[in-house]
Formats: sequence, structure tokens, C-alpha cells
Amino acid sequence: MERKLITTNDGSKTLLINDLSETYHSTHGALQEAKHVFIKNGFNLIQDCEINILELGFGTGLNVLVTIDEYLRNINNREINYFGVEKYPIFSHEAAELCYAELFSNDVVKELAVKIHELPWEMAEKLSPDFSLTKLKKDFFDLKFTALPPIDLVYFDCFGARVQPNLWETELLEIVASKMRSGALLTTYSSKGSVRRNLMSLGFDVEKKQGPPGKREMINAWKK
Repeated sequence: MERKLITTNDGSKTLLINDLSETYHSTHGALQEAKHVFIKNGFNLIQDCEINILELGFGTGLNVLVTIDEYLRNINNREINYFGVEKYPIFSHEAAELCYAELFSNDVVKELAVKIHELPWEMAEKLSPDFSLTKLKKDFFDLKFTALPPIDLVYFDCFGARVQPNLWETELLEIVASKMRSGALLTTYSSKGSVRRNLMSLGFDVEKKQGPPGKREMINAWKK
């Protein structure tokens, strides 16, 4: 799968998959999209002392970087367990070329920009004393057979329905829902009507939120 480095409108970089004409992040701004969808409308809405986060998919690692950056700003004696699922990991040299360290002022986060891609798979690794990352190298549908703690927050960041429509259908959403505790939040950049209907059919309370720059709307879905 050939990937090309591109710069988005906010100056942060992402990857383009040539064969699919699909980018890992919004071309309007990778960093501002990650912060808007997964921090402002995700992480910052969960105030539990222990938070189990599930991300589909791990990709460039930008979402875990913005999450630990936000966490380190406001630790508040919380413990974070982050599970990132990715079937096709990027290479360390691609992570280095993304230059994500330049996006953050915190030295811990800067050091993690490439390091997270060099960590072993299927093992919990401490990124800070109370923030662990477990990378899972597998197909999203294999989550059905994967043991996880009850998930409090889902970053649903799959490639778009244009190129991978099956990832937005009920089958995968039902698997993800089965891993979530009651009251958990799923947040995603998508606002497709079919996705909203699929989530509602699975018993989620779905709300449309203002989208990141370049996108009118996005979805928050709370599991009943």
C-alpha cells in the first residue's frame, strides 16, 4: 500500500494512500481535526478517574499524541488505558517524516511522536506513569474475539465510507458497541445519515455536533 506525505491546510502533515485517493486525516487540517473530534468532542467529555479508550484505527498515531498531550495538561489523578487497533501500520521512517514532534511543546509528547511506532504490538506500554498504550495489530472485525476492559470512549477514525463502506455498517458498529460500557461515548468525524441510523438501531443516543474546519457536522453517540 503506497503512501505519500502531504501537508494539510493547518500546516500539519498526513499520509495519502495513492491507490484509494484517501488521506488519513482531513486535508483542511490534520491536527485541528484530531483536537476537535477526539479531544473537544471526545476525551474532554469523559471525567472518570479511569478511562479506557479504543481507537479504530491507530494510523499515524496523531490521536494518541493529542490525547496524551491533553492528559498531561490536566492530569487530575486519572488513569488512561489506550487501545489502538491497526491492520496496516506505518513505518518508523514515515512517522519521522510526519514531523509530529513539531506540533507539541511538551517534551514527553515530542519524544513519543516516533517512539510509539517502534513499541511492540499486543503489549501495554507506559507512555507516562498513568497513561498506557496497547497497540493491537489486527483487523477491526477481529475485535469480536479480543478481550478488552469495558471501553469508556471510542475514537471511530476508520477510513471513509467512500473507500471502505463495510466499516460503517452495523456489523462492525455492533462489535464495537459490545466492547463499550453503558454510558460510554463513540465519537467520529462522520455525519452520514446511514451511520447515524445504524448507531440508533444499536441503541445509541446520537447527536450531531459542529464539525471540524471544512466539515459541517460530526457525530457523538452515547451507549444507553
